Amino acid sequence: MQFKDIIGQGELKHNLVELVQHNRLSHALLFLGKEGSGVLPLALSFAQYVVCETVNGKSQHNISPSLFGEESQKTISNGQWVTDSCGTCPACTKSQQFVHPDIHFSYPVVTKKTGTPPISTDYISEWREFVNSYVYGNAFDWLQFIGAENKQGNITANECNDIIRKLNLKSFESEYKILILWMPEYLGNEGNKLLKLIEEPPPNTLFILAAENESLILPTILSRCQLVKIPALETKDIEEALINRNKTAPDAARQVASVSEGNYREALQAMQHADEDWQSLLRDWLNAMLRTGPIAQTKWVEEISKLGREKQKQFLRYFNHLLEQAVRLRVMTSSHPSPKEKESDSDRLKFTANVPEKERDFADRLNKIAGIEQQQAMVEELDRATYYIERNANAKILFHALTIKLYHIIRDKIVFLTD
Repeated sequence: MQFKDIIGQGELKHNLVELVQHNRLSHALLFLGKEGSGVLPLALSFAQYVVCETVNGKSQHNISPSLFGEESQKTISNGQWVTDSCGTCPACTKSQQFVHPDIHFSYPVVTKKTGTPPISTDYISEWREFVNSYVYGNAFDWLQFIGAENKQGNITANECNDIIRKLNLKSFESEYKILILWMPEYLGNEGNKLLKLIEEPPPNTLFILAAENESLILPTILSRCQLVKIPALETKDIEEALINRNKTAPDAARQVASVSEGNYREALQAMQHADEDWQSLLRDWLNAMLRTGPIAQTKWVEEISKLGREKQKQFLRYFNHLLEQAVRLRVMTSSHPSPKEKESDSDRLKFTANVPEKERDFADRLNKIAGIEQQQAMVEELDRATYYIERNANAKILFHALTIKLYHIIRDKIVFLTD
């Protein structure tokens, strides 16, 4: 994978290239970013950049402008460095197929054969297929891909022993030996086996840890890594990626990107459910909550509990998105906005252009239901519900409880929602 294949993150790519160019490369890097920001793709492309023969000056490949009008690779310092791996040298070819002998992978796995301790190598074929198809996927996607079902994935003590064995071998082709450890959050206390190797690695050994939750990483490992923070993706980058990669219609891409919160995985999930009428479902919920009472509420909860976890999350995210739009609409129409609330005319025009009329109308109705403080409380409850859904909470109990909580938040300002 090359840097050019990664969505957005232009500044970060430049900074990673400079680490190599100026010889500031630490032997242990922690790539840390939220789900869907591109942590794993960046780790893969950086590893390919490090082993690329053109980058290392070992390739005789001509990197002059293409005969077909494509841009040539930009060089730095009299052509000694390039801003991306070439993609054509033998090292790049093997890296792109995830078969380079000096790039090793470790990731959460489950027992494949009863009585046999699992290691990542057991799933290397599945791993290559997964990364080719779902490189922006998360640990849940991976475990479902390998058929883990309800089993808990782990990076075991046997895996740590295998990592130590691999990295103590001599490199086969590249100057560097590289380990990409995806999801170190799944590494328990057995991860302390790796401390000595991380502190005193063999020459030209590079650890790249790709993580999403810093708090779940062993402090002993965390303290030994150079932190590379990966920001959430820009909305415009997700929109462009949906249009160019997923062949999404521009209007749909704009709407989905605006509610994805910088998470490309969530954007792809949302596109799978793009035909869902979330607004009607939300209208039914609020009317059952505020007007028609317990019988309608129970019927609605039964309906949403059948949708499945991913659709339930998308629905809650959509509700959050409408609440955000409601707050913006309130600020724009306020006759006495505070300095912090003021928005320029260009921002208002942009809001009008980017938000569909149906959403603006619904946001206006939400403003009649609740004030800003109430809307903030609702957002917090929706976020909390999403968190519990991801952890397999019982949908019926969760949505019954959420219905009661939201009712108590907004009961003082009730406006019925109609078509």
